[in-house]
Amino acid sequence: MANIIISPSKYVQGKGELANIAEYAVKLGKKPFILISASGIKRVGDIIKDSFKDTDSELVFEEFHGECSKNEINRLLEAVKANGCDLVIGVGGGKIFDTAKAVAYYAETPVIICPTIAATDAPCSALTVVYTDDGVFEEYLWLPANPNVVLVDSDIVAKAPARLLVSGMGDALATYFEAKACQITDATSCAGGKITTAAITLAKACYDTLIEEGVKAKLAVEQNVCTPAVEKIIEANTLLSGIGFESGGLAGAHAIHNGLTCIKDCHHLYHGEKVAFGTLTQLVMENADEDLLDEVISFCMEVGLPTTFADLGIENPDKDALMEAAKAAAVEGETIHNEPLEVTPEKVYAAMVAADALGRYYKGL
Repeated sequence: MANIIISPSKYVQGKGELANIAEYAVKLGKKPFILISASGIKRVGDIIKDSFKDTDSELVFEEFHGECSKNEINRLLEAVKANGCDLVIGVGGGKIFDTAKAVAYYAETPVIICPTIAATDAPCSALTVVYTDDGVFEEYLWLPANPNVVLVDSDIVAKAPARLLVSGMGDALATYFEAKACQITDATSCAGGKITTAAITLAKACYDTLIEEGVKAKLAVEQNVCTPAVEKIIEANTLLSGIGFESGGLAGAHAIHNGLTCIKDCHHLYHGEKVAFGTLTQLVMENADEDLLDEVISFCMEVGLPTTFADLGIENPDKDALMEAAKAAAVEGETIHNEPLEVTPEKVYAAMVAADALGRYYKGL
């Protein structure tokens, strides 16, 4: 099998870049369908409209209903067809990106992704994570192509709540460790081939950037300012992690995230927050050395990512509920089976409990 790396056709990041969206959109379609939340329209709607004011494009704005589910995808697909739109633009956060990508795929149109937050590595990928209407993981939808353009306005991202940027760091934290596991087992990546030197190098650069710049970036966005550290973390969360996970592969961390969606106490968490705990659990399963565990746990604590069940909202851990999550994480076909070890629900459960114990130890609890 060939080594394969995939990526968006164009990645644009910089201060004030959303004002230039029309420059990229008019090359792809004349009637954009803009998927955005109600709050997103208030925040950036005028910026988008002003960008198109000197073009002959006809904009169709549609509010997102909150969940990347089959029902929502089908609703929006019908709206695209009914309005005769020839381009889909997703503006906002991870579930909007994933929904926009799926709608564009079924509508056979190009797609532009415009993150207003850097909370996940979803913008760059050819993947949609589909949930039920109630927010429980249902399936992965693998798409034939990455977005045509990913456009990130770093000024807008820096003004979003710091917790969202930190969540993106949690998602990105898994990238190198999952890619490394896939490299060891020679697993097939999400790109449909074996891992390239470029992909593992980007994944490692992603991890190194988090460790070096993460705390500085969090402190800056808490003050609503965009510094060089913030720019680097936005790129790590979005581009480095996006290419790194997709062309490197997924393993334990994201499967454990998927399992945690079965626990209602975790539903208030962002994707990357659950992935961070999944990363710690993966490292425990792999029996990572003490220095690495220390670095990862210390980083999570410094930026505010979960390291214990209590951090996840699970105040009174129930063995049956945790085992249900472990079984979901270890189900046949899940990415956890790319790990370089035999995986069983019992091993996942044990690693989750041990990860929680480590987190409590570091917190002095």
